[in-house]
Amino acid sequence: MATGWAGDGAVQDQIDATVDDAVKRARLQLRKGPGLERCEECDAPIPLARRKAVPGVRLCVRCQEEADAAEVAAVLYNRRGSKDSQLR
Repeated sequence: MATGWAGDGAVQDQIDATVDDAVKRARLQLRKGPGLERCEECDAPIPLARRKAVPGVRLCVRCQEEADAAEVAAVLYNRRGSKDSQLR
């Protein structure tokens, strides 16, 4: 079926690429090895339970929440653009 500029399966290809990018980004953020005993941002102690639960932890819970919130704001941008933006 003719769909204009986009080929058959183009939407699914875009979805797959977005998911692949997210998986790659998540895997790059995984740390290994022992975690820090003190937060590298605020120097607060990191509890032993957190260090055991999160290998390679570098931030306390409060600083990690702030970092996650900042990352979510950056990820919401769709760099591939939407179909509507391509039609303009």
